[in-house]
Amino acid sequence: MSGPFLSLGVALVGVALVAVTASQAAPVSVGELLSDLDRFRDRPVIVSGTISQFREHVTRTGTRYYTFDFSDGTQTVRVTAFEKPQCRAGAATVEGTFEQVKWRVKVNYSYEKITAWTVTCLPSDGPKTK
Repeated sequence: MSGPFLSLGVALVGVALVAVTASQAAPVSVGELLSDLDRFRDRPVIVSGTISQFREHVTRTGTRYYTFDFSDGTQTVRVTAFEKPQCRAGAATVEGTFEQVKWRVKVNYSYEKITAWTVTCLPSDGPKTK
């Protein structure tokens, strides 16, 4: 293989390695994420925690999106998802991009959020009933 085919092959291998690396990353807690902003900012993350304060929104153009608080019991981060998660509360794992959103009004204001690619709902630890 040579020329453009070799370049395409090398590029595809690089993309595959990035995807495998992101999918094999161990989940971190919300506390770990927020304690090392520079390490995680604008990077893919897998975070484990608990969903609460689930809200559904619709933009002026009719696009639906969902937000919720995601906590490890000590700290909380906001999550935005464009696909409706299967669960609205409880334990979950979120895969997405960690971002720091900055607003400038009368004072500088910023907050951290995750834009989710996938939200995986985890089974509760409670007893199963039929």
